[in-house]
Amino acid sequence: MFTLRAGSSLARAGADLRWKRCLPSRRLRSTAGSCSATTPPGSDGSLGGPLNASARPRPPGEPGEPAEPAELGAARGPSDAFTPPVNALSVDFEETQEAFKSKDSLELLRSLVVFKLCSYDFLVDKNKEIMDLSKKILGPKAFDQFMKMTFYGQFVAGEDHRAIKPLIQKNQAFGVGAVLDYSVEEDISQKGAEGSCGSAAGEKLVGEGHEKEKHGAHKGFGDGVRVYFHSDEAKCDQHMETFRKCIEASGKSSMDGFSAIKATALGRPQLLLQFSEVLMKWQRFFSFLASSQGKGGMQALELTQLQEFLIKLGAKGDYDGWFSRKRDSTRCIDILDWNSLIDDRAQTSDLLVVPNVERGELEPLLEKFTAEEENQLKRMIERLDVLAKLASENGVRLMVDAEQTYFQPAINRLALEMQRIHNREKPVIFNTYQCYLKEAFDNVTMDIELSRREDWHFAAKLVRGAYMYQERERAEEAGYEDPINPDYESTNRMYHRCLDYVLDEIARNGSSNVMVASHNEDTVKHTLRRMSELGLFPTENKVYFGQLLGMCDQISFPLGQAGFPVYKYVPYGPVSEVMPYLSRRAQENRGFIKGVLKERELLWKELKRRLTSGEILHRPVY
Repeated sequence: MFTLRAGSSLARAGADLRWKRCLPSRRLRSTAGSCSATTPPGSDGSLGGPLNASARPRPPGEPGEPAEPAELGAARGPSDAFTPPVNALSVDFEETQEAFKSKDSLELLRSLVVFKLCSYDFLVDKNKEIMDLSKKILGPKAFDQFMKMTFYGQFVAGEDHRAIKPLIQKNQAFGVGAVLDYSVEEDISQKGAEGSCGSAAGEKLVGEGHEKEKHGAHKGFGDGVRVYFHSDEAKCDQHMETFRKCIEASGKSSMDGFSAIKATALGRPQLLLQFSEVLMKWQRFFSFLASSQGKGGMQALELTQLQEFLIKLGAKGDYDGWFSRKRDSTRCIDILDWNSLIDDRAQTSDLLVVPNVERGELEPLLEKFTAEEENQLKRMIERLDVLAKLASENGVRLMVDAEQTYFQPAINRLALEMQRIHNREKPVIFNTYQCYLKEAFDNVTMDIELSRREDWHFAAKLVRGAYMYQERERAEEAGYEDPINPDYESTNRMYHRCLDYVLDEIARNGSSNVMVASHNEDTVKHTLRRMSELGLFPTENKVYFGQLLGMCDQISFPLGQAGFPVYKYVPYGPVSEVMPYLSRRAQENRGFIKGVLKERELLWKELKRRLTSGEILHRPVY
């Protein structure tokens, strides 16, 4: 049992964090320097023009830097990037003796056995049933021991923050840090989701007629995914205390560690669903207003036309006057300006309206949020703030994990709010971007632009994504557009596009940070090549690498021994309570684990080398 100390923790949180700033939407394609379809490079509000005075110096002999695309969503491929004639950073991922010297031979053998078992679809599909049956046959104690010798021992560090210390210290001795993740999971019930979240789907709004709502509960909601389901605030406080211990353990075990948190653990998932729906309504309304001015996507709106059109719809607020007071130099607003209406919610309640097609009238954007729900959301932000402050005090970076798309708008916004507060001096909060999503690049570029305007450190973890099968099944069942890229190659292109954009941003001003969380060797090599082209060095600690514990050691350890900041995502928790995590990992990574032929070949190669050289009893020395 965890001691509940949430009251005192929240009391130490300091300032009263209002939730009014936590509702901006997620996409941006152009800035507010011009109301035209494109903005000339170098004009006010654009991304073009000269670098700012604080831009990092370039290596000698580097050619001049081209103007950036006028539109925020525009791609910047390798041909557009800086390409100084420097030698590529290189790491050998084929040298097995160096890659596996932190492992004894039994650990290598265990990896081979586990990877082989995970390559069978039947075992992966029925893993929960097989584990339940094994537990009945062996008994709880023998079953726990068997799991520690196999799957649990491969992918989980230990049962608590004390048990994981030896593994963390060993990995650190070989150049690999840790992202601590307390991986106990709870199931979310369909009944509870429908009872609390049905209103999130609700009536149609402008822009909704072509698809069903994906942010409401539907059949299959929560099946097989990692979501914290709880009905009261006390449970949220208990989860916060768990994360506190995780942060403190990370701070004690290393000087520059990470700790992962789940937003669904700190507030009701149903609340996040409703929150996400509010965000999407606001975004759709902006898109609708842009189309009314003959513009596409998220292009800037002309204020006079905006005011006239809104009056025709029945709005009574003075949008023109509000934005004119806020923006003296232009008569145009973009999506970030539009979001400022919610930032100043106490003064703009008459402006926060959206059209309802079925009713044929405007309705308050936050109509479905009760006073109690507002308080719950405020408490959720306070919990995040407590954890962020604790992380900063302990020298730990906080990683906000990505979750399902129907939660993600709210989670992104909460993470962004914490970054605005805590990333002023240094990067403390890292948000996660799932590059298998079609909107991933828009999300990354919008948040980078916001960080520029507000002068805080952008920090991201880029992943391909963990919920592809569930997301596609739900999209088909609920009748909305599949949010996932059509194939693996499309996801690869999206990942590299987002990564290149962030790396270019790091090279421009040095205030951004990124973790390349990937098991793909080609992606890691691409990152090393781009770092070399941009003159980014490992010692700057701007570009990190990350892999899951128990996977891709042939990538992680050579990177660490070569001086690159690399981290293992380190789950921990009691055996019986971590089983849902292991089950989910098996489902999520089935395609990858089946394809780890190279890793298995390297493991066999190292075992044979040790056998023939008389090193089969090798023990790591550190």
